Amino acid sequence: MHSLLTRFSKTAAESEFTRSQVFTDDGDLNSSDATWGSQAGFGNLGYGIPSFAIPEVADPSAFLRMYTNDAADPNCRIKINHGTTTLAFCFQGGVIVAVDSRATAGSVVASGTVKKVVEINPYLLGTLAGTADTTSFLLLIVWCTADCQYWETYLGMHCRLHELRNGERISVAAASKYLSNIVCSYKGMGLGMGTMICGWDKTGPSVYYVDSDGSRMKGNLFSVGSGSTHAYGVLDQGYRWDLSVPEACELGRRSIYAAGHRDAYTGNSCNLYHMEETGWRFVGNYDISTMHYEGPGDVPGADGTAYGYDVRVAGRSSANPPEPVADEAELTISDV
Repeated sequence: MHSLLTRFSKTAAESEFTRSQVFTDDGDLNSSDATWGSQAGFGNLGYGIPSFAIPEVADPSAFLRMYTNDAADPNCRIKINHGTTTLAFCFQGGVIVAVDSRATAGSVVASGTVKKVVEINPYLLGTLAGTADTTSFLLLIVWCTADCQYWETYLGMHCRLHELRNGERISVAAASKYLSNIVCSYKGMGLGMGTMICGWDKTGPSVYYVDSDGSRMKGNLFSVGSGSTHAYGVLDQGYRWDLSVPEACELGRRSIYAAGHRDAYTGNSCNLYHMEETGWRFVGNYDISTMHYEGPGDVPGADGTAYGYDVRVAGRSSANPPEPVADEAELTISDV
C-alpha cells in the first residue's frame, strides 16, 4: 500500500512547487501568500479552482480495477471491505432512520462511536455507508465516512442556495437527484458510498437510495450495508404503513439490533432518528449489548423485555424442558 502511495502521489515539496508556479508566467502575479494575502481573504484565488487529487495515471478506473478488484484477483494489493448497517423507512407518521455506530478495519473494530447520519438540514437526513481499506485505520475512517460526509455536506450547501434563490425548501427528490448527478460524474474514480436521502417536503415523507455508481431509487424501505440482510428479516416481518410512532421506533431498534447481533461488522450502538413534518428529531442512542440482555429500557413501543432469544429461553432446553401443561391430558387407548 505504501509503495503505491509513493509511486502515484506527490510529496509536500512537489505540491508546494506546483502551487508556487500557478501564475509565474504573468510578470506581476504569483500565488505566494505574501502577494495574495491570507487564505481567509483572497489568497485562495491564486490557486485556481479546487479539485480532487486522483492517481496521476491515464485511466484512473483501470488503475483502481488493477489493484482493488479482488473478485478477479484474490491476491490484489488493496482489498475493499464493506461493514455497516443503515436503514430507513416511510410510514404514516414520517420517516424512521436507524444506524449502527461501528467502524471496522478488517477483523478489528476501529471505532464504536461513528456518527453515520448526516444532518443535511432541518428537513433532510443522509446516511453513511461505504467501503473501507484494511490496510490502515486512517484510511478506514476516511474511506468509510468521508465520501458520504463530504458530498452530503456539499449537498446541504446547495440545498440552502436553492432555498435562497427560490424562496422554498428543496424537495427530497431534487436533493437526491443533485447528489446522484454529482457522484455519477466521479464514477470509476474510487468513490465508495451507498446512502439514503430521507426527508419531508410538500409531498410528504420520502426516502431515496443513491450510490456511487449514480443509481437513484425511490422506495418506502431501504437497508444498506453488510448487516442489511439481517435487518431486512425484521423489517419485512414488522413493517406496515399504518405503524404508530412508538411502533416504528421499536421496529427500527429491533432491526439494527438483529444486524448487530448477527453481523460482526455491525454493532456497538443504535442511533435512531424520526423525521416528521416539523423536521427531524433525534430519538436516542441504544447500546446493542444492553438491548440483548435487558431491552431498550422504559421507552415508548418497547415491551420491557430483552431482545435476545437466549435470555427469553434461559433454563429451558432439551436437558431442562418446561413442565407439561396440567389441563392437557394425554390420550390413551381407552379414550379412542
